[in-house]
Amino acid sequence: QVPIVESGGGFVQPGGSLRLSCAASGSFRNIVSFGWYRQSPGNQRELVASITSIGMTNYADSAKGRFTISRDNAKNTAYLQMNSLEPGDTAVYYCRVNNGGVLYWGQGTQVTVSS
Repeated sequence: QVPIVESGGGFVQPGGSLRLSCAASGSFRNIVSFGWYRQSPGNQRELVASITSIGMTNYADSAKGRFTISRDNAKNTAYLQMNSLEPGDTAVYYCRVNNGGVLYWGQGTQVTVSS
């Protein structure tokens, strides 16, 4: 079973919206946090948003006011709602799961924002 499955990436025009999903394996019994990161060519991977098991959230300045992270504990799934997308948001988005102190990364999903 693949530990993490990401979905929801794609192509969108500036000002558009996308919703990313991160489904963690049902074998994960102690998910401490979900994090969404992104990486564009020539740049380091950076944190976009994170959410803990009790719902505490943290956002990069670039994401505040536009992106919302949420989670469904019953489904071991986290979401990233991205609104007002800009060309600068173009990147591969990765989900990271902290399961009992062990970190797992998803395979990444491409988000392209262009007119």
